[in-house]
Amino acid sequence: MNEVEVVVAHSERATLRVGDVFLKVDADRARVDVEVEMMALAPVPTPKVLWRRPPVLALAALPGTTLGRLGGPSTGAPAGWAAAGAAIRRLHEAPLPPRTGRAGRSIAALTAELDDECESLVTNGVLPADLVTRNRQVAEAALRPWAPAFTHGDLQIAHLFVDGDEVTGIIDWSEAGQGDALYDLATFTLGHEEHLDDVMAGYGSGIDLDVIHAGWSLRSLLAVRWLIEHGFDPFAPGCEIDVLRSRM
Repeated sequence: MNEVEVVVAHSERATLRVGDVFLKVDADRARVDVEVEMMALAPVPTPKVLWRRPPVLALAALPGTTLGRLGGPSTGAPAGWAAAGAAIRRLHEAPLPPRTGRAGRSIAALTAELDDECESLVTNGVLPADLVTRNRQVAEAALRPWAPAFTHGDLQIAHLFVDGDEVTGIIDWSEAGQGDALYDLATFTLGHEEHLDDVMAGYGSGIDLDVIHAGWSLRSLLAVRWLIEHGFDPFAPGCEIDVLRSRM
């Protein structure tokens, strides 16, 4: 292969693919340290670390494909989604890692961040007040006490690879650590509500669906401003704004 594919790039980091190698460039060395540490601890398949020369981390490409992407059609069969649910359960039941992750913010901190984002979205005319207010009400159910679990912290659908009914790997672990298990599940199923039952079939019992629904509103409200500022489009069909509208 003689081409370089830009997988994702913004002011904080970039990921490039050259053949079967992914090159992650991140100016924050601590974030790369976390990623390597969490992949070593996770009880699920992760990419092989080929070499590391800060600020670059080289990872082997994973076999298989993702189950889809936010804003696009889902491509996996129900068995693939169930396998994803089972893998996520294994992660959540693993011994706790030594750090708090993105999904482990305190209720007070998360509430303050959510309220600030909601105010900014309305004040700056990004979204109508009724849309923000309704989703802020829905998100309240996610702001509750939770037992810490080993969480990925950014478990987007594009970060989990499957081959048929087997999970071949999960990527992007820089936000991992102790956190709220349902935050991971809400992130993974965001924009693909039609496969929530399949994921739950693999994950097992003990899931409050109202909290999952609340997590969709929570994550979408928190993400909109960051996405716009970093060159992404949350208004694209099937993306965060459509998720918020679906709660109306």
